[in-house]
Amino acid sequence: MRRFFLIITAIFTILSIVFVFLPLGTLGLLPVGVALLFGFITYKKSNFLQKKLVKLLLIICGLASISIIGKEFLIKDVVEKDVQFENTKIESKEEDKKDLEELENDLE
Repeated sequence: MRRFFLIITAIFTILSIVFVFLPLGTLGLLPVGVALLFGFITYKKSNFLQKKLVKLLLIICGLASISIIGKEFLIKDVVEKDVQFENTKIESKEEDKKDLEELENDLE
């Protein structure tokens, strides 16, 4: 039973590391929570010599949760208006209108 819990903990720890780098917000806390839950269960079922790997997995999950929470609250996503693109778009529309007027004059 301990081996099953250890495998589940390892899988969800890897998922939590992946979710740290993905822009999913606090959704990344879900695999961290599952990994921590199964990690604590595994820790309780382990003897003294078997606890090293479980401790490492729990530390990694803790760091992942800290980075997910920190990324959510400390980094603000701000969408800035691209003024240069807007100006280019307006100029392009004006040039297109001029080209159409020239074509209309050529046809007449």
